[in-house]
Amino acid sequence: MAAWGGKENTFYQRLSPTGQKKCSPEENVFFFSKVTYSWFSRLISIGYKKPLERDDLFELNESDSPYSVCPNFEKQWRKEMQKSTTALTASYIKRVLFKKTTYHKPSLILPLWQTFKFLLIKVAFLKVTADILAFMSPLIMKAMITVSENHPSSYGSGYGYAIALFFVVLSQTLLQQLYQRNNMLTAVKIKTAVVGLIYKKALTLANSARRNYTTGEIVNLMSADAQQLMELTSNINLLWSAPFQIIMAVVCLWKELGPSVLAGVAVLLLVIPINALIAAKVKKLKKSQMRHSDQRVKLLSEMLHGIKILKLYAWEPAYQRKVMNIREREVDVLKSSGYLTTYSMLTLTCIPFMTKVSLSRLEDFLCAEDLNPEDVNTSYSGNHAVGFIGASFRWEKNGLPVLKNLTVSIPEGSLVAVVGQVGSGKSSFLSAILGEMEKLEGTVQRRGSVAYVSQQAWIQNDSLQENILFGENLNRPYYELVLESCALLPDLEQLPNGDQTEIGERGVNISGGQKQRVSLARAVYSNADLYLLDDPLSAVDVHVGKHLFEKLIGPSGLLKSKTRILVTHNLNLLPHTDLIIVMEEGRISQMGAYQELISKRANFAELIQVFSTEHASEETTQMKVSSSKEKGQLGRSLQQKELLKHEDSSFDQWKTLTNNKEKVATGGMKMSVVLKYLQAFKWRWMWLTIATYLGQNALAIAQNVWLSTWTSETAKVSDFTEWKQSQNYKLLIYGLLGLIQGLLVCCGAYVLTKGSLSASRALHHQLLDNVLHLPFQHFETNPVGQIINRFTKDLFIVDIRFHYYLRTWLNCTLDVIGTILVITSASPLFIVVIIPLGYFYFTIQRYYIASSRQIRRLAGASHSPVISHFSETLVGRSTIRAFGHQERFIRKNNDVVYENLVYFYNNVISNRWLSVRLEFLGNLMVLFAALFVVLVGNTVSSSTVGLSITYALNIIQSLNFWVRKACEIETNAVSIERVCEYAKMDKEQPWIMSKRPPVGWPDRGIIEFVNYKAQYRKDLGLALNDVSFRTQSKEKVGIVGRTGAGKSTLTNCLFRVVEGSEGKIIIDGIDISTIGLHDLRGNLNIIPQDPVLFSGTVQSNLDPLGKHSDLELWEVLELCDLKDFVQSLPKKLLHEISEGGENLSVGQRQLVCLARVLLRKTKILVLDEATASVDMETDNLVQSTIKREFYNCTILTIAHRLHTVMDSDRVLVLDAGRILEYDTPHNLLQGKGAFSEMVAEAGIRR
Repeated sequence: MAAWGGKENTFYQRLSPTGQKKCSPEENVFFFSKVTYSWFSRLISIGYKKPLERDDLFELNESDSPYSVCPNFEKQWRKEMQKSTTALTASYIKRVLFKKTTYHKPSLILPLWQTFKFLLIKVAFLKVTADILAFMSPLIMKAMITVSENHPSSYGSGYGYAIALFFVVLSQTLLQQLYQRNNMLTAVKIKTAVVGLIYKKALTLANSARRNYTTGEIVNLMSADAQQLMELTSNINLLWSAPFQIIMAVVCLWKELGPSVLAGVAVLLLVIPINALIAAKVKKLKKSQMRHSDQRVKLLSEMLHGIKILKLYAWEPAYQRKVMNIREREVDVLKSSGYLTTYSMLTLTCIPFMTKVSLSRLEDFLCAEDLNPEDVNTSYSGNHAVGFIGASFRWEKNGLPVLKNLTVSIPEGSLVAVVGQVGSGKSSFLSAILGEMEKLEGTVQRRGSVAYVSQQAWIQNDSLQENILFGENLNRPYYELVLESCALLPDLEQLPNGDQTEIGERGVNISGGQKQRVSLARAVYSNADLYLLDDPLSAVDVHVGKHLFEKLIGPSGLLKSKTRILVTHNLNLLPHTDLIIVMEEGRISQMGAYQELISKRANFAELIQVFSTEHASEETTQMKVSSSKEKGQLGRSLQQKELLKHEDSSFDQWKTLTNNKEKVATGGMKMSVVLKYLQAFKWRWMWLTIATYLGQNALAIAQNVWLSTWTSETAKVSDFTEWKQSQNYKLLIYGLLGLIQGLLVCCGAYVLTKGSLSASRALHHQLLDNVLHLPFQHFETNPVGQIINRFTKDLFIVDIRFHYYLRTWLNCTLDVIGTILVITSASPLFIVVIIPLGYFYFTIQRYYIASSRQIRRLAGASHSPVISHFSETLVGRSTIRAFGHQERFIRKNNDVVYENLVYFYNNVISNRWLSVRLEFLGNLMVLFAALFVVLVGNTVSSSTVGLSITYALNIIQSLNFWVRKACEIETNAVSIERVCEYAKMDKEQPWIMSKRPPVGWPDRGIIEFVNYKAQYRKDLGLALNDVSFRTQSKEKVGIVGRTGAGKSTLTNCLFRVVEGSEGKIIIDGIDISTIGLHDLRGNLNIIPQDPVLFSGTVQSNLDPLGKHSDLELWEVLELCDLKDFVQSLPKKLLHEISEGGENLSVGQRQLVCLARVLLRKTKILVLDEATASVDMETDNLVQSTIKREFYNCTILTIAHRLHTVMDSDRVLVLDAGRILEYDTPHNLLQGKGAFSEMVAEAGIRR
């Protein structure tokens, strides 16, 4: 319940003011302008002259914005939750006292009704009034027929009825469009309210509940399920309007036909239960389809975020098959659903059933357990910053305790180190302080504001400065101090736009060390009281780590007066801490000051001894920070050397990776886009669709003409016997025409469903294939939300909407042609009117389409930031909660939703603007048809008069529908355009080429770079410049250099993530540019710096291709010291790893990645600081395992910690993309060059 409390008003204030933008004049214009939407004409005119831009559009009315809608709805939802809590308490009492169980699950329907009831009632009133006016038209038409039959020369009455008919249909038009406008805006308000609630819930969701929902599933709730709720709202009035219209029609027909009408009513009553059964079946299918859609989006989201792993391991085809298998199941469900609705004449009955699925999913999510803020006591007596008293915690709701019986008191202003082996509970210790875990027993105390640096740095898709400020105001002197303390000044010198350079999604365009320093800077700038630092030094170089400790974290750093709890694997730092907490299997095994633990605790002394003897690395004495002279020298040397080393090309990668905003197409829809859809639709289905629809429309006209002729003949027959003889024949023909028409309707819907599913399958496959063939740089420079948007919103339109628009457009086209033929046959003079009216129709359509199409394009692009911001929030929710910035992120979400709603609002009004004008022309057509009927007098029969005026009334809807559907086809073809646009983008080289390496290649592992040059883009400097070196077979080569020296670029070139501009790379005699990417990458091996896991089993993460036996998997797990851990899990190899590996520690994830590599037996291995996130003992294990298992392989090690390359056969020193030195470590140390200088700076014993 606490999640729904608090300051409800501040959540929804704007972050970005809209004062300078065009406010909608709708509320202040005259009545005529309001009902005809003439105030919108100016924008249509602008759109016709030039492509519309955001600044051209009108703002939302304040009452329609999320800033007003969300707090009102949340207030009602809170009441519903309180009611549910009260009912739950009563249920518990009943269960205890009377053994009865009743539980009132919170429902979304009641809060939605309480919030929007007046709007819904207004919409219903407009609808019922429009429906009543619709039935006045036949009554006036009946009066005209009566005048035509009985008083053919009474022109006055005829003209009076014609004018009355015109005003009735005009009034109906205006009311109908007012209904549509209010209906659509009310529907989108409901969607906005639900989306706002989902977003807020995502920020308060307990971690135990969060594990049941992947990022993809929550994004699907926000897009697909909230959209389904909007669809229900926009169609719900049809559920009562349709029966109301049927009843009115039956009453009118009873007056004309008497009891004969009961036959039609009986058929209708027979059809209703059949349709109810179909609707129930469709509901089940919808539930299944949503489940498959969730799985697909979840897998795609993980693939796109882990795309680097897929590309480096050549796993794209395997994961592509996984997605396609899920998609096939989804399409099968769509096929069954499509066929069922094909044979259902009352498809609207399916809407509530389908929406019930979405409502249930939304309610389950919104009722999931929240974090309990009362788990952490922030108001207590005592001078300690953090305290635990007999506290135990767990992550899973029914899981075992992860932290047990913690009792510790951390004084204010102290520096505390938390150490322990991988999986011992160090990160969980920090999470418990933050209140992220479920408390089972005991007390947790915490005082003051918190800043949190997670082990895997969370970076926003924003400028570097905004990442550091994190919503705070800029204090320039302090900001500069923070940058200097976090060693970011040298980096800023190299950025194309300084601290205004945009960082990509999840920080994809910066190194792990840079991400961690930006994350540290964000924490420091917040000036909090308590700093929780989850191993931030593991991802940075040794000399940078020293700088950070000395200038920032240590006893004389910027944070010296703050409370700092530092999780670390660097035991060198321990002598400089005030308190050391040693974690072991979720318990505090040892605790005390460094000297105290050394002297009294044998186990701790052994831990230090293991570290110092095995590594012979950084000397503890080098870390002394008491001398201000040393402090100054270190700071100056770092900055000066960093700046000297980073000349020219070192940060070319930065320049390539400034983010691109989503491009919005302009101009008319290209015919090639429609052709692509028709090709995917398959031509045979297209021609069959046209044939069946042509046949059914021709038969409909024939039926009506036959009925009209039959009526005329009946009026002339005087002999009852003669009439009875012809009746059976006429009835048989009429019934036969109806039967064939019904069969053709079913056949038409069937072939259209077949074709549309073929198109859905083909376009999804093409999109997925195109995305996976994009070069890696594309994913670094474009938010993943843009791609996810294609796979969700745009494919939803392709799957569900587009074929509906095609069908209705085709129907309307044939209907319009038939209508014109019928009217002109009755009143040939009508042809004189139809030509200019037709011209006006097409003119209005072309005038309107330019604006509508561009608004739709802009709306499509505006949805991507909503998804991106939502996904980003889900990943960084722990950081957001730790800093207490939930309110700001909710306001930011409302801002991006507001932008999307602006386009929706302008699109709704543009549709109404078009409809009013088209229907007015249709009304004129009715007027002229009626006037011509009066003019021709008794020269035509009354049945023909009735038929022609009926068709004239129909043509209003038909022509209006035709133009609108033509516009909707073009505007919704934007989704096809967006899906197909990836086909035009530059792709990476082919995965497989005609030239293939021999089986067993590479067999020696000799790598040779020959005068190799590479650049990230043609307009940028060289990232590698004239690099030439050669490794020997089975040689171990360390690659070192300052940040930005080109270490990662060298690896990228080896795997052809970046293609060379000159020179070549030869592996065992084969130029790697002459073979396919998968033949290359599939025969290389790499352990990347960031451990990426996918949701699925331990087995599927180790061996996604399914090539290895369980025995082999257990062997590699044993080599990685993971066998005991996996065997302790209930399902062992089939244990489910959550999204991103969140239910494993970062160290365990890194070990799983190592096990993954051990399964791939290749002759070349690249290590990109593979042990940065593990403790020293595990590091020893990993290093010895690599030496033993890859003794006969060539190993390239990119080193951040220099001690890892000291035992290499040779060391390659890079600087600014060039090779400075390449020799044995011994020779390089003797030579007093760059490597010797770096080793001396790191304080490593020689």
